[in-house]
Amino acid sequence: MSAVQRGPLARYDFSGTVAVVTGGAAGIGAEIVAQLRAHGATAIVWDLPDARRGEIGDGLFSAVDVTRPDTLRAAAAAALGRWGRIDCLVNNAGYAGPTVPLDAYDPAEWQRIVDIDLVGVFHACQAVVPAMREARYGRIVNIASLAGKEGTPNASAYSAAKAGVLALTKSLGKELAMEGVLVNAIAPAAVRTRLLGQMSPAHVQTMIDKSPMHRLGEPSEVAEMVLWLCSASCSFNTGAVFDLSGGRATY
Repeated sequence: MSAVQRGPLARYDFSGTVAVVTGGAAGIGAEIVAQLRAHGATAIVWDLPDARRGEIGDGLFSAVDVTRPDTLRAAAAAALGRWGRIDCLVNNAGYAGPTVPLDAYDPAEWQRIVDIDLVGVFHACQAVVPAMREARYGRIVNIASLAGKEGTPNASAYSAAKAGVLALTKSLGKELAMEGVLVNAIAPAAVRTRLLGQMSPAHVQTMIDKSPMHRLGEPSEVAEMVLWLCSASCSFNTGAVFDLSGGRATY
């Protein structure tokens, strides 16, 4: 049985739009990049150096480490130098880490998860927001998680980091509300990607069992919501959190 059955999908015209997707070389990020490009955008992948694939070229890949703000500033400068604008930033880079009780966590690993999943979003926004503010236009979409709303057992670092992303989204959305820059977040439940391989099978099955639809989300479904949030069709939403949970979210 097909996991997703669809009718006609929305169409967008992103011609002339420059978008940046962190963690865009694989998984959800790669699907977001593909769909942005399919709708006419110039979509630039910001990812770790070893994530670069042969087909990503012509300035469409910048090697970044979201825990190193200097790499993000350099990537932003390169994009602005080449195209003169950054219209959309999708903060997708993430790291789930192990699924263990809080008292069993290696403190360094706990810190690494927070540094990538939360502090990395701060660094990316700080690198891009000045150009958006100057242009008086921009769309920032932060890929958070339902874990940030509910708190997932044995994933304290990931849950805490994603909760921080939601609060950052609300704060920055208010800061930029009069600047033409909209900042929103998506809170998916479990999505079928390699990231699930970092979690135990029992942990993944628990997430599936909690879904009223009894399935994982698909990267294409995340990308569809990102497209709308990056488009001019989204005009009166900022600092908002959009659930993508198959009915699991309760608030």
